[in-house]
Amino acid sequence: MAAEIEDKDIEAALSPAAEKDAEVEKEHGVQDAGQTTLQTTSSAEEVPYTIFTLNEKRFMAFILTFAALFSPISSTIYYPALSPLAEQLHVSNSLINLSITTFMIFQGFAPLFIGAFSDAEGRRPAYVICFVIYIAADIGLALQTNYAALLILRCVQSSGSSGTVSLANAVVADFSLPHERGTWMGWANAGALLGPSIGPIIGGLLSQYLGWRSIFWFLAIFAGVYLLPILLFFPESARKVVGNGSHRPGKFNRCLLDPVIKKRVDADPRIAGPPIAPHPLRFPNPFLTLKILFEPEASLVLISSGFLFAGFYGVMAGLPSQLQSSYGFDPLHVGLCFLASGVGGSVASLLTGKLMDWNFHRHARRMGLDASDTKKIRSLTSFPIEAARLELALPFVVAGSAMTLGFGWTLRYKTYLGGPEIFLFFVGFCCTGAFTTLSTLVVDLFIEQPATATAAMNLTRCFLGAGATAAVVPMMDAIGAGWSFTIIAVIYAALVPPLLAIIRWGPGMRARKDERLKREGEGTI
Repeated sequence: MAAEIEDKDIEAALSPAAEKDAEVEKEHGVQDAGQTTLQTTSSAEEVPYTIFTLNEKRFMAFILTFAALFSPISSTIYYPALSPLAEQLHVSNSLINLSITTFMIFQGFAPLFIGAFSDAEGRRPAYVICFVIYIAADIGLALQTNYAALLILRCVQSSGSSGTVSLANAVVADFSLPHERGTWMGWANAGALLGPSIGPIIGGLLSQYLGWRSIFWFLAIFAGVYLLPILLFFPESARKVVGNGSHRPGKFNRCLLDPVIKKRVDADPRIAGPPIAPHPLRFPNPFLTLKILFEPEASLVLISSGFLFAGFYGVMAGLPSQLQSSYGFDPLHVGLCFLASGVGGSVASLLTGKLMDWNFHRHARRMGLDASDTKKIRSLTSFPIEAARLELALPFVVAGSAMTLGFGWTLRYKTYLGGPEIFLFFVGFCCTGAFTTLSTLVVDLFIEQPATATAAMNLTRCFLGAGATAAVVPMMDAIGAGWSFTIIAVIYAALVPPLLAIIRWGPGMRARKDERLKREGEGTI
């Protein structure tokens, strides 16, 4: 059935009429300025999807990878300071743990605004807003002296840092085509997934030797230093602002690389995309993000990724108490144990990116297409993108379920430390591999709103993650680590049917959505 649909789509896409239209378009220079594919008067080779060079894309990937580190590292760097903070502020451990839950809730809410804002107004101003809010909150946290201030400022800190994850995925979507997007998304997710592991180590060292306030001073200084290269060198990439990079943003949104890019376009005007209509400053609309949650195919992907992420955070949140009670570790040694999942996650993120690109090319060859030929693959309408991505996610989910089960029972029987650490490495590896493919699929499905779509994913994962973080320790106290992580393993296994359903019925849902949007667009003319 799927093969028949693909064949019909290919025939339609490459029919003589379509080829004739393309030739007329090329000859007469007919181009709709509202088209988002940015194919202009010349061939696809003359008008590239992006004019950024490989080295410029590598620089942007480096910046966004480590910018995405700030949100997860801010969450977990705080763990070793929980007991000292509770003691100094004269509150219970339960109240201190509440600051973790509220942090994750705001991690889900804030990107609703910053994602929509960046899709409309650009990535650079969104990054600057995030970092300014984040630095101010860190300074306030370092100086605060009461619990109420701690709780409020942690929410502000979360609001500032959380947008960097959705911005990273959005920048990748701005400059990468589907056949190469997996590799770039692997790098974008590497920073975000390394943060939960290195955060407790840094926090443990700072808290133990310099006191808990040094944690927030460190974050403020780190963010301030990191903001400088963004201000000076990070180019605007949002396609609604600069197209394929050939159009210059407003004067308040330029960097030192803009004259170089302008000179490149002046030397070869054929690489310039269609003109971009000016628009007034628009206030972010969070309902655009909530609307994505109700798209049939998107909701399955987002809920699946949310439960996957919640289970992983449940493992991370339950680990410290088990290491302290079973092995007698201090905060620093607890932090070092998180390295296993971080290393596994980073390896998986980079490896999965390569595998996604390989699988994309494999499906293109089966359809008789060149994956890098943007003249033929102008959109994903006739391409089984769900299968190309999720065929890799499914093995990761199944293996992640088994690894989580083994991790829980090695903790339950207090085996030699190498046992749970080995399982923890593979838990990080499998969960990260699955999550990277799902994140990439979300960007593929909503390429016109990548930051908004990633914000919707962030909302589901943070809300479910907050629930898992709050529930895992009481659950382990009630039924033990073995059965608690068995429940998480069962939840992972239950994600397989929805993912199979996306592969089977996703292309049809996507086609119906495209047809509906086409009818709505025609109705507005």
